[in-house]
Amino acid sequence: MPHGPLSLPARLCLLAWDAARPAAGRAALRPGLVRAGALVELAQRGLLSDVDGIATPVDLDARAGDPVLDGLLDLVRESCPHPWRTWVTLRARVTFDAVREQLVAEGYLRAEKHRVLGVFPSVEYALERRAAVEVLREETRQVLRGPLPVAGIFERDAALAVLAAAVGLFGDSAPGRRAEELAERAAAATPGLRGILRELSTAVTAGAAVATSH
Repeated sequence: MPHGPLSLPARLCLLAWDAARPAAGRAALRPGLVRAGALVELAQRGLLSDVDGIATPVDLDARAGDPVLDGLLDLVRESCPHPWRTWVTLRARVTFDAVREQLVAEGYLRAEKHRVLGVFPSVEYALERRAAVEVLREETRQVLRGPLPVAGIFERDAALAVLAAAVGLFGDSAPGRRAEELAERAAAATPGLRGILRELSTAVTAGAAVATSH
């Protein structure tokens, strides 16, 4: 995928912003999905590991070099131990807001200031680089459906597809066997990531079900 500079949570945020999904559902599921992506990326980078089901920093001084990821890493370090599922929702808005501001700075989103009732200042966000997001969406769809061999897919791209499918961003586009193979591929270079990804996928699936029921 030609989106190397974009982090996994940033790409998930853009996919969830895509106009292919009803606005209300997208808005409700974004924070948890973005947080799940950040957790996976930290695990893939070797900065978070699984210790008896708990998201645990590997090194108290290591940094990711990305302000969003480092912010989440600091939050995990400074908080009581929690399971991976808990971190999908616990203060997830902090990570989402940071990713959104990154995307505004990089030109993927546009911030529009206005006043509610002509008095109260407010900011709304809209997709700016729609063509780039559509390319990302199509590439992720191809990862989910094939014909690309799973063995040739990058680990982070596989994780992106698994999490996007977990919240139904592509409908029923990932056959069960393909989804399992993608999850295995995502975890190929990271010990313990398969179980982590399973927990996070379950959590974001549950969150998406709640979002679409309202």
